[in-house]
Parts: sequence; structure tokens; C-alpha cells
Amino acid sequence: MKTNAFIDASNLFYGGEKSLGWKIDYAKLIKYLKSKYGVSEVYYFGGVEIHGYQYDYLKNDCVPVDELESKLLEYIKKEKKNLDEAKLFLLSKHLGRIRFYLKLKQFGYTLFLKPVKLYHQEDGSTQRKANCDVEMAFYLMKEKDNFDRVLVLSGDGDFLPVLKHLREIGKEVIILARGERTAREIRQFAGDKFRDFVKLEREIKYEGK
Repeated sequence: MKTNAFIDASNLFYGGEKSLGWKIDYAKLIKYLKSKYGVSEVYYFGGVEIHGYQYDYLKNDCVPVDELESKLLEYIKKEKKNLDEAKLFLLSKHLGRIRFYLKLKQFGYTLFLKPVKLYHQEDGSTQRKANCDVEMAFYLMKEKDNFDRVLVLSGDGDFLPVLKHLREIGKEVIILARGERTAREIRQFAGDKFRDFVKLEREIKYEGK
């Protein structure tokens, strides 16, 4: 049985890791998915800060993180004297995230990363968004002939229509998410095909170096 996995990074982090009280080890996670379910492909959908990098939406399905790392390092080196501590801290934080994505590539994840967009609020604050629901739903449908079973690592109720359709055309759908942060309709849809991350602590918890 051909099995693929699709990860909604935003939901996995905000609806999963933050409520678990422990961090997910993504090297362990992909090994678990492959050993437990025989997963062939693991698709990861998320956002990344690009800091002026010229990303072409029409030509690329993913921000090229290798090139983005080089551009950001070049920018920091060039502008370091003109950057205050807060800006340098923010850039180093984003650089760390880029290197996290590079690690995911090494582990075997297929990345679909889109630029984070900034939205300025009326109160003067800035909100960052990189919602990838549409992209993930699109690839769930695009790849449907390439799997018999699909693991969806998200508890977002917006995926219900596409998940219902996949089941209707004969695909087995398994949901792997944080139970208390999963939409009620997704839990109802999944039934006994729901797996709660809280029960996987021994297998996928990050233990540090």
C-alpha cells in the first residue's frame, strides 16, 4: 500500500508542539512515519522569512532555502555595522529557521515553503502570516493518484472537504494531530483513524544534543 504524509507546519506547531509541552524531533518523526506506516513521501508545508529575497511565485513551488541562506548571510556580513542588536537578533533567529528547513531536507522531507507576509495592524503592530492550507489541499488532490493511504498531520477543520473527497474515492485517511487542538469535525471524520501526538512522546520527543 503506497502511503504519503502531508504536514501542515503551522497547525503542527501552534496546535501541536506548543500544547504538548515538549518538542518534536523531526528526524525521529520521519523515521517513525516510515517504519510505522511505510510512508514513501513526506511533504512539509510552511512559511519562511525572505528579507527582500526576490522570490518568483510563477516559477517556483518552494522558496529555495539553500540560496536564501547564502543571501541572508551575505546581507548580514555587508550590513552588520548598520544593524542594531534587535535587528541582528531577529535575523539570526530567522537564519536558524532556514537552517532548520535545510535539516528537514537532509532528513528526507519534501519542502513547500512560501514567503511570510507582513500585515500592519491599526495599533501599529505587525502580524506575520504564511497560511499554506490552499497549497496543501492542492497537493493532496494533485498527488491523489500516487498514494492509497494518506497521513495528514493537521487538525485544521478547513481540510475536511478534501479529506472527505479522498475517502470517497477510496483512499484511506489517517489524521495525526494534537487531540485537544483538533477541530471537532476532523475528529468526527477520522473516527478510529485518529492518532494523538501526546501518545507518541517516547517515539518522537526531541531530547537535545
